[in-house]
Amino acid sequence: MTETTRFAAQASATRKAMRHLLPFLLLMYVLAFLDRANIGFAQHALQHDTGLSDSAFAFGAGVFFIGYALFEVPSNLALHRFGARGWMCRIMVTWGVVSACMAFAHTAPVFYTLRFLLGVAEAGFFPGIVYYLSQWFPQGARARALGLFYFGAPLAFIFGGPLSGMLLDLHGAFGMAGWQWMFIIEGLLASAVGVWAFWYLDNRPANARWLDADERDALESAVGDDARSASAHGPHSVIGALTDRRVLMLAVIYLLIQVSVYGVIFYLPQQVAALLGTKVGAEVGFVTALPWLCAVVATWLVPRRADRHGTHRGWAIGLLALSGAGVVVSGVAPDAGIGLIALACAASGFIAAQPLFWTFPTRYLTGAPAAGGIALINSIGSLGGFLAPTLRTSVEHAFASTAAGLAVLGAASFAAALLIAVAVRRPHARQPGDGMTHATFIADAQAASASTRRS
Repeated sequence: MTETTRFAAQASATRKAMRHLLPFLLLMYVLAFLDRANIGFAQHALQHDTGLSDSAFAFGAGVFFIGYALFEVPSNLALHRFGARGWMCRIMVTWGVVSACMAFAHTAPVFYTLRFLLGVAEAGFFPGIVYYLSQWFPQGARARALGLFYFGAPLAFIFGGPLSGMLLDLHGAFGMAGWQWMFIIEGLLASAVGVWAFWYLDNRPANARWLDADERDALESAVGDDARSASAHGPHSVIGALTDRRVLMLAVIYLLIQVSVYGVIFYLPQQVAALLGTKVGAEVGFVTALPWLCAVVATWLVPRRADRHGTHRGWAIGLLALSGAGVVVSGVAPDAGIGLIALACAASGFIAAQPLFWTFPTRYLTGAPAAGGIALINSIGSLGGFLAPTLRTSVEHAFASTAAGLAVLGAASFAAALLIAVAVRRPHARQPGDGMTHATFIADAQAASASTRRS
């Protein structure tokens, strides 16, 4: 295969992989995000029916991330060992069943136990997908692929917010509360998609029958080139990755990002309801979708531009600063319009920054070290979801002000931006694989395709 033909085959394979894999992975992430965040929609009704206090709810919302963090690394190493196809099926089926069982969380101990088990069941899902995408997409297309995958978070609120709101409005149907219907239906949807994943996913390009032989070879070669480049600059063992200074610093940065993210997400329905002067229901569900629509636009545009120009670091810093400002302003907004604009800036910033963030560790992690290192970063970062509700509630009670709690969350986002500026180096060479920028790759591939057609 000539160099130009290889470029053409790689470009064609990348486009096919985007079309085949990303919509399905996106559906999986929508359900994952919905099942971990729908607790925010159930809060008031759940507390009313069960008698949970604010502090008990905050602990239960956050304890999910303890189970999640404890089992992240083992789960991702199992995915590396057994393949994404079977392991993702296992993850989704078990977390869907546990999520559906949340309908029976009538006491604080049961609530805590199910939230913890939900974290255990879902552990490895997100870092597993990040690792999985690194096996399919060269570095120069990776932020774009991750950006499309990250649509799942805002889409979970664009579609899941109204869905959760409408399910809450089913209160009393067949003798069950609306929050019970919400947990059961959304949990069983996840399990059904998990069974589908076993038949739909392929572990690597070499296994994909929907790619031509030349496309499989070209994509495997490109991903292999990136893996060799990463291996030359990173740890060569799982233990080395788990103790690598760069990995630990990225874990701290991701922890700060997640404090901001989940401190907003868990209480967003209540915050929007307060801005609108109404209760949480279908209306709030639809309005809550607006900031996430803005996040979808940002997550579509920014990773593409960053891939094209190699500016992942600069964009990540700017987006996290925007997010921090949005979170702070949303707490002191004089009216609903300004508050919603601020929340849109916050959501756009912390969602669009994350696919850029995940290009940093994959520059020097590959194979089993990548599976372990990515899982460790996500594991430590996910503790932000445990800390955020407790931290926000404590600060709000101490200062008798919701604005104070939001200010702390905004400060976490600013701190993450500062650490990226200080600790994350610009790439030494153009990507992918010591090769070219995304724009150069596409231009060469288009030229190769044209040359092939002329011949």
